[in-house]
Amino acid sequence: MAVDPICKMTVDEKTAQFKSEYKGKTYYFCAPGCKKKFDESPEEYAEQAKNE
Repeated sequence: MAVDPICKMTVDEKTAQFKSEYKGKTYYFCAPGCKKKFDESPEEYAEQAKNE
């Protein structure tokens, strides 16, 4: 299971409908709104996800 970097919900990578690539890593999202927020500022959320 992956963790949505925006809302922190767990997301199954196998069935996730929303995902983005950033610097060679795939991020998974529970909803299109979370994906959109990440895509607008990926460096901010990728750094937060790395530090958790």
